[in-house]
Amino acid sequence: MATIDDSWYLRPEGVRDSTSAGGVIVRLEDGQAWIALVREAEFQQYILPKGRLEPGEDAESAARREIAEEAGLSDLQMVAYLGAPQRLNFQRNRWVTVHYYLFLTRQKVGQPTDPDHSYRCEWFPVETLPEFFWPEQRQLVLDSLPRIHALMN
Repeated sequence: MATIDDSWYLRPEGVRDSTSAGGVIVRLEDGQAWIALVREAEFQQYILPKGRLEPGEDAESAARREIAEEAGLSDLQMVAYLGAPQRLNFQRNRWVTVHYYLFLTRQKVGQPTDPDHSYRCEWFPVETLPEFFWPEQRQLVLDSLPRIHALMN
């Protein structure tokens, strides 16, 4: 299992670019904000749903498609663009720019449809987030808390 340290955020010479998109998905219920995270069966840590743009696809459309595939959530209202952190991909052979969006949903249950991965979508209160695989994703959620709390008012 790879340990994600600072070296993943330093671009080596000669790696090709890749563009992905994904989202922070929030559900408001009983005065509480919940975040949808996904996990593959063989991993303990969680990730935000995201993936590579397909040819001709814009970043928001790709984020919606990837969220539907990995989390099974499709009833999404886009609230804000959250930025585009960069890092090496898991194989360390591409420099990935990931465009993230903040989405609001009322959907509680998602059925992931990605045929190549066994994802499971789970909801967590924003105050008690689990361990993330990618540190920048956790930081993105933490940086988004003011926007998320504003949705509750």
